[in-house]
Amino acid sequence: MTERAVEGMSSVAFIGAGVMGRPMIANLRKSGFSVKAFDLSPVAVENLRSDGVEVAETLADAVEGVDAIVTMLPDTPHVQSVLLGDGGIGNILPSGMLVIDMSTISASGIQAIGEQLAKNGVELLDAPVSGGVKGAIGGTLSIMCGGSDVAFERAQPVLSAMGTTITHAGKLGMGQVFKMCNQLMVGVHIQAMCEAFALCRAQGADLDLLRNTLMGGAAASWMLENLGPQVIAKDDSAGFRIDLQLKDLRLAGEAAFEKGLALPGLAMATALYLEARAHGEGSNGNQAMFRTYDRLTNQE
Repeated sequence: MTERAVEGMSSVAFIGAGVMGRPMIANLRKSGFSVKAFDLSPVAVENLRSDGVEVAETLADAVEGVDAIVTMLPDTPHVQSVLLGDGGIGNILPSGMLVIDMSTISASGIQAIGEQLAKNGVELLDAPVSGGVKGAIGGTLSIMCGGSDVAFERAQPVLSAMGTTITHAGKLGMGQVFKMCNQLMVGVHIQAMCEAFALCRAQGADLDLLRNTLMGGAAASWMLENLGPQVIAKDDSAGFRIDLQLKDLRLAGEAAFEKGLALPGLAMATALYLEARAHGEGSNGNQAMFRTYDRLTNQE
């Protein structure tokens, strides 16, 4: 991988080294960055150490002396806690520090965090990602950014080490808006695929042949290409978990409610994923909506 670390942007603190964060850290290191990582999970810490990553004992240790900070955390409260809470880092960061939050959280939440950090001269960029674990491992993530032009430009060396499609969506929070729209479409596309496959199976037709045919026409999609084979094989193994997909759909629903928007496709996809979770499938991959359709169509 091409060296991307540059003078003035060569060391990064990375907070949150889960299934996405761990390969993202690996790609930062491959690109020449010095990385200090922090995670509360003993398993994550063990994985980092086995990868040869420097692991900080505290948040304060992680951010000391670095050029930029990346956070990759589960939800809005976790980001608030790390950046603004008691024991967090908001009050110890020097003026001019760049924080890149790559978590998927609420747009209003990241904007409120940014307002507080700005009082201390800290720049915040929201930069949620799409592409899943495969994209994180390959360094091919799509990264949707919200923040000032200056913050976006400063973040380029870091972001380009982890992704190939990097978009400046607008002001702080707009990256999260783009990600919500992305996840809404992900949920609806998976729903459409599982529904079509349920119809095909009920009619006794060939699912593999159907998928290959659809991939050559207007119904082709990333979901059909990448998750279709798993649905056909009834493989519910986790890539991007149903629990996380539901969290993202919840964020989209909350944003829609804030604006008084009726989005029936979003509501239906959310209801189907809630049905899946009610059957104990929250830890399965989001393509496992097919099991909901198996139940709905009596094809279990």
